[in-house]
Formats: sequence, C-alpha cells, structure tokens
Amino acid sequence: MLPPAAAPQHVVNAITTIENALDDVVNHGSDDELFIASYLQGHFAVEARQLEMEEEASLAMLDEKIKDSLHRAFTNKELESDDAEQVKALWDRLFAKA
Repeated sequence: MLPPAAAPQHVVNAITTIENALDDVVNHGSDDELFIASYLQGHFAVEARQLEMEEEASLAMLDEKIKDSLHRAFTNKELESDDAEQVKALWDRLFAKA
C-alpha cells in the first residue's frame, strides 16, 4: 500500500486526471496511440509518484519533471524522432487538460 500523498490536493487531482487519460488511451487507442501512451505512462508513473510525496509539489514541478525525464530519454535516443515528438505532444495535451 502506498503512503498517503503529501502534495496539495489540486496536484493529486491533476495526476489522477492524467493517469485516467493515459489509461483511456491504453483501453481505446490505436496501436500507435497505445505505444506513445504506454511510453509516456512509464515516465509519468515514476515522476508523479515521487512528486505526490512532496508537500511543496506544484503543477509546474510536474510539468518540469516529466519534460526533464523525456528529454533525458530522447537525448539517449530511446525513441525515433517522430515518436518522441508524438510523446511530447501527448504530454502537452494531457497536461493542458489537467
């Protein structure tokens, strides 16, 4: 069982909203959308869980942590450039809706 989140409720709510949106893509998306969402979900799960434990967490911190994580991965050539662009675009859309 995970410890309770220490982050402000609006941050926890945004994380939940993004998780649900990613799950929805996994359940209803095309193969390409599934690949992109699953890749982002891996980064999101790690960064969001850590941020939830920080009392000073903010949405700006969430955005920064995800973008930093993706930047490191893309610098290491983990994805083709087209896929990397799609992952970044998906993150931007999900973050804007949260």
